[in-house]
Amino acid sequence: MTEKLLGPEFSCVAGKSAQLRGTLVHRHFGRLADPGTTTELHAALADFAARREDIDPLMATFAATFSGPADTDETEFEELLWKQLQDLHDLDTGVFPWDPSVDPDPASERFGFSVGGHAFFVVGLHPGASRITRRFPQPTLVFNSHLQFGRLKEKGIYQRIQGQVRERELELQGSLNPNLSEFGAASEAAQYSGRPVPEGWTCPFHPAPTAFTADRDPVASEESSTP
Repeated sequence: MTEKLLGPEFSCVAGKSAQLRGTLVHRHFGRLADPGTTTELHAALADFAARREDIDPLMATFAATFSGPADTDETEFEELLWKQLQDLHDLDTGVFPWDPSVDPDPASERFGFSVGGHAFFVVGLHPGASRITRRFPQPTLVFNSHLQFGRLKEKGIYQRIQGQVRERELELQGSLNPNLSEFGAASEAAQYSGRPVPEGWTCPFHPAPTAFTADRDPVASEESSTP
């Protein structure tokens, strides 16, 4: 994974930075969306959510790699990604509250994925990705903190990183991901798998009724997408 992150075919400047700073927490698991994988992944994410501030308040990232499957096309990977997130949520909802800074409804423009009581933007990477920067040797899910994005934006760092990422993406791919949007403008759910989803796409994630009981933060941190 290090070779890909630091190589020329990975445009995410923040990801490179986290790897170089030693603030990228990497764990390897069994097959994506398998029941045993979900239990282990949930425990690791809950631990990361609890320790994130101590790791780095600005650049802590969690990357989960999986032993397979490695032969999925973009639609198949997207289905597995959402099955994995659904299974994580089903396990999480009886233990942790939904982070009130984001909406649990995947159709909402303020949607974010909550696990361990903390909101994350999820980036899916896999061998069959059409976006070069998302093309990884193993299925991978990267969990980036919404709170962290907000802090970077307040310091003016995020805007600079965003510009660098998009410039590199244009050089690498010749185009930006058509699903890119600003947080609060459209649901970020369409960006998670990396597949250019068609108009009218419906996210298969179904939040538990208890996820809607948290008091919503009207000034949740704003965040923009990745390639």
